[in-house]
Amino acid sequence: MNRFVIPPAAPATLAVTGSDQVFPVGRVYCIGRNYPWTAGEARPADMPGWFMKPADAVVPAQGVLAYPPETTEFCHEIELVVAIGRGGHDLDPARVEADHVWGYAAGLDLTRRDLQQHAKRVGGSWEPAKAFDRSAPCTPLVPASVCGHPRRGAVWLAVDGQDRQRADIADLLWPVGELVAMLSRSVTLMPGDLVFTGTPVGVSALQPGQVVTAGVAGIGELSMTVGARPARAADRTPTPSEEIHS
Repeated sequence: MNRFVIPPAAPATLAVTGSDQVFPVGRVYCIGRNYPWTAGEARPADMPGWFMKPADAVVPAQGVLAYPPETTEFCHEIELVVAIGRGGHDLDPARVEADHVWGYAAGLDLTRRDLQQHAKRVGGSWEPAKAFDRSAPCTPLVPASVCGHPRRGAVWLAVDGQDRQRADIADLLWPVGELVAMLSRSVTLMPGDLVFTGTPVGVSALQPGQVVTAGVAGIGELSMTVGARPARAADRTPTPSEEIHS
């Protein structure tokens, strides 16, 4: 007997490099400032702030990069993404990679920066700025059994061939093991969770038609073209049926 009152949505998944299997996406955690954005910036004493995106915000990083509604400042953030294969609470930093990390991807934490800045000014939620549809494109996951656990490697993003973001995994203020362990003290991590580990300096706005290329060395690369801005409802020409019923 079907106990669902409506059909449940299909689970969000990520492709796995070199395999026809897929990784089921659970919760998506995104870490705030975790690279130095100024020369000589020291590692903070406390864990960076974090926020979440819905699982179905994760989409393949290919084709059109959809320009979201309700923004005029649509920004890119390239990140190393960690996939959790075994969950837990209050994890040992020294055992996170060996016992809990299933694999890695390169991902974009897309942001409606104008909405984020407004939220900062008024003390509001970041969800409108961060948790919109298709806001987390990712390359296929590379199993840690294949790529190991990267300590170094370029994290980069270019727009129309011009570098905008470039750093190294070694520059992370909190490396993967410590970062995931700290997050696990706040929430119990579950198999299928993704952790976006922070973005380097150079975040800026995208315009329709621009080509975004990005990647993490040894993990994955992407190329996407920014789509057209969606028409606002107030600017859209009504259809004949809408005119009749207005």
